[in-house]
Amino acid sequence: MFFGRMKELEQLREFKNRNVAGMIVCSGRRRIGKSTLIEHFGKETKFFEFYGLAPRENLSNKNQLDHFGEQLGLNFNLPPIKFDNWNQALETLAGLTTQGPITIFLDEISWMAGKDKDFAGKLKGVWDTKFKKNNELLLIICGSVSSWIQDNILNDKGFVGRVSLVLNLQEMPLHEANSFWEKRLISSHEKFKILCVTGGVPRYLEEIQPNHTAEQNIKKMCFSQGGVLVEEFNKIFRDIFEKKEQEYCKIINELVNGSLEMSELCQRLGIKQTGGFTKQMNTLVISGFVSKDYVWNENKKHLKTFKFRLKDNYLRFYLKYIKPKKELIDQGIFRDLFLEDLPGLETILGLQFENLVLNNLPSIIHLLKIPTSSVISASPYFQKATKKKQACQIDLLIQTKHTLYICEIKFRKKIAVNVIDEITKKIQTLKISKTISVRPVLIYEGELAPTINQDNFFSHIISFCELLKNS
Repeated sequence: MFFGRMKELEQLREFKNRNVAGMIVCSGRRRIGKSTLIEHFGKETKFFEFYGLAPRENLSNKNQLDHFGEQLGLNFNLPPIKFDNWNQALETLAGLTTQGPITIFLDEISWMAGKDKDFAGKLKGVWDTKFKKNNELLLIICGSVSSWIQDNILNDKGFVGRVSLVLNLQEMPLHEANSFWEKRLISSHEKFKILCVTGGVPRYLEEIQPNHTAEQNIKKMCFSQGGVLVEEFNKIFRDIFEKKEQEYCKIINELVNGSLEMSELCQRLGIKQTGGFTKQMNTLVISGFVSKDYVWNENKKHLKTFKFRLKDNYLRFYLKYIKPKKELIDQGIFRDLFLEDLPGLETILGLQFENLVLNNLPSIIHLLKIPTSSVISASPYFQKATKKKQACQIDLLIQTKHTLYICEIKFRKKIAVNVIDEITKKIQTLKISKTISVRPVLIYEGELAPTINQDNFFSHIISFCELLKNS
C-alpha cells in the first residue's frame, strides 16, 4: 500500500500538465521510496521502467546493455534486442516513444551508466535530438548514488537548462510515517521507539507489524537471524560506495556519538583536511546520511562554521548496537534481548529523538505558528567559548526578523523542572539585540513534571504525539 508523499506527487502532476517534454531527477538515500513514488505516479500514463544491474565483480557495459535490451523487449512486447552501445539503445527507446503521454523511468542510472564514461553525454544528445520532440514525454532519472547524478547530470554543463524538476526525497514526515500503524490504537511512545531505530525510511517502516509491540518489532528487525536491519548496513554501503565502503564507514563511526566540526572529524580520523575528504563529506550529505548544520549569528550573516551531524537514525542504531553483537545475533543468542539493557540507550535515544525533530522542521515551524516567509534560519546552534563569552549549544534555534525561538529537544522518561534552568543559562550566554524577543520552546517525549506547565516559562510546549498528528 502507498502512503504519503502527497507534496511530491502534486509536484509531479503539475509538471506533467505542461505542454512540453520534461526531464526530472529524483535522488535520495537507498530505501527512501524513490522507485515506489515514481512507479505510483507512473500509473497515470503509459509507463516504461528500466533499471541498471547492481554492481558485482566482472560486471561489464555489455551486461548492462544486454539487460537494457531485455527490458526494452518486455516493455514493448518485442524479442530481446542486442545493442553495441548506449547511443543505439537510447535512440531505439526514443523511437518507440514518439507520441502520446509517456513516462520513461531510468532507475539506478549510476549502475546502468557505470561502465561507460560517456553515458551522460549520449543521453543528453538523444534527449536533444529525439526524446524532447514528444511534447507529452517525461524522462525521469533516479539513483541511490546521488553523487553520480550530481556530478554527471545536475552539475554537468551539458545538462544546463534540460533538467526541469529535481526531487530530493528525504525521510517521510512523522505524520506520514504514522500511517504505517494504520488506525490501530498504538501509543505515541511505542511509535517513538520504532522511529528512533528506523527514522522515516519507508522500506523499514513497511516491516512493522502493528499488532506486535515496539520491542517485538525491533527484536525481529534488528536482533534476529536474517532480520531486515541486521544485513542492511553492509548492503547499502557496498552498493553506493563500492570500493570506498570502508572509508565512508570510518567517517560515519566518528559521528555516532554527536556532531563534529570538520577539523574535529579530521583529527579523530587522523587525516588532513583535503579537497578529496571534503568531497567525501559532500557525498555523505548528498546521499542523505549526514547533515551539514551551519551556525548563524545575530547579524543574520551566514558563517563558515558548521558541524556534521549523523542524521540517519538507522545508521547510528546499527553501529551502536547491532554491529558489535552481529556474530551473536547470527547465532540466535540475542533474540530474547531486553532492550532496556542496551548500554547508554537513553543517551542514544536522545540523539535519535533530536534527529526526528530536526528532520521535521516544517512541522515544528507550523506548530509554532511562524509564517514560513519570516524564517531567516533554523538549525542547531553552537557557540565556542572565548574570553568574552561562554560555550553554548542549542538543540534548535529558529531565527525570524524580530524573534529567536530557543528550542530544547528533550527525551527522558521523566523530565524534571530543572530543564527551565538549563535553558535559562543557555539564553544568558547568547549575545542578543534588545530589539529581539526570545521565546523558549520545549519539544519533548516523556513525562513532564507538572510544574513545567504551571511555570509558564515556555512560549510553546510540543509533544512527540503532536508531531505525529501534525500535517
